[in-house]
Amino acid sequence: MARRTWLGQTALIATLAIASVACGSFGGLKAKKHFKDANGLYTQGEYRKAAAEYEEALKADPQLTAAYFYLANSYDNLYKVARKGEAENDAFLEKAVKNYKLASEKQTDPKEKALSLKFLAAAYGADKLNDPSQAEPVVKQLIEMDPKDTGSYFGLAKLYEDAGRFEEAEGALLKAKDAAPNEKDVYLQLAAFYAKRGDFEKAIAAHEQRAAIEPNNPEAYWTLAAFFEEKVRKDYRLAPQVKRDYILKGITYVDKAIQIKPDFFEAITYKNLLLRQQALVEKDPKRAAELVKEADALRDRAIELRDLKAKGVGA
Repeated sequence: MARRTWLGQTALIATLAIASVACGSFGGLKAKKHFKDANGLYTQGEYRKAAAEYEEALKADPQLTAAYFYLANSYDNLYKVARKGEAENDAFLEKAVKNYKLASEKQTDPKEKALSLKFLAAAYGADKLNDPSQAEPVVKQLIEMDPKDTGSYFGLAKLYEDAGRFEEAEGALLKAKDAAPNEKDVYLQLAAFYAKRGDFEKAIAAHEQRAAIEPNNPEAYWTLAAFFEEKVRKDYRLAPQVKRDYILKGITYVDKAIQIKPDFFEAITYKNLLLRQQALVEKDPKRAAELVKEADALRDRAIELRDLKAKGVGA
């Protein structure tokens, strides 16, 4: 599932951005040399040595604003989740947070400021400091800076969800939908959230909204079909008529996917599965046998298409 959020970003982002500041002008040759040396060490993954050089650069020139972020990120990369509780390891994260804060306060470029705030929020995340009370205002600041960035809403929803604040998590995702009603990831996020909460109808509605904004995308319809197939296969509490209705809805959606992309072997596979489910609820033995026969043909066709694709033949 696509998840366009800054949670889980790595040093790669910072590494790619470093070229934009490496050649800037700043006070003092000493600061410039330390900063240049630090950048070289940083890009090589020598974070301990890089941090020492960034510290020296900032001693020589405290106004070297770009250095605060890279210093913070160097310490962040030195921190290891598996060693949480060890004094030296925990100190790395404390130094990362301190310098992310300084970077966000001192940086005047909106993009660089936002980057610092995103990493600061991530440092407060569940796999690091696990302090949602500190992360929440940071993410809200990001939303204020760019109300159209759905990644910030997703990050806020994740914080709330991890804290068991499910109504607020849903609210954050609904705000993301308001901010970007034509972005498919919004609906995928909502569908995943509702699925985890056991709300099948709302999850389906979110997937249907996704399909509505991507009417020519076969994957949108296939996803719906797969969702219905999983429901009828796993939920033994379904009444027979409800189960039958879900099967037929799944077939309707998978047919749309196949109509758009006739060689979509994943969709053909799911039609095969749905037809088998339909055969199980069919009261007429003759009709049930016909459904199984059709499913067998689709299964064979799906295997053929899959093998052709593996050989690089066709789409």
